[in-house]
Amino acid sequence: MVKYNQDKLSTVFQALADPTRRSILENIAKKSITVLEIAKPFKMSLPAVSKHLKVLESAGLIKRNKVGRTHYFEVIIKPIENADEWIKAYQIYWKERLVALEKYLKGRNKKKG
Repeated sequence: MVKYNQDKLSTVFQALADPTRRSILENIAKKSITVLEIAKPFKMSLPAVSKHLKVLESAGLIKRNKVGRTHYFEVIIKPIENADEWIKAYQIYWKERLVALEKYLKGRNKKKG
């Protein structure tokens, strides 16, 4: 089984659990954008958007670049890749278990029949 820093992985999954943050992340992934551009499609205050951005930043999913007084955000892909690897490891594990269960059940049905 692939090992990851569980606290960091938990932080990433917690950040991705919110649909607003996932949408923000999708928008930032398209191009480096400002807080005002991020807030535009949402019906929420700038402080609320800022809180979402802080959660994404603390999870290591985005980084902030300051140019003068303007803050630009861009996606950091590594934490998402780590989460994907963790999910794939469990996907392989459960797929193997389901194949074994299927073989077992087919064997039992042959013995009964």
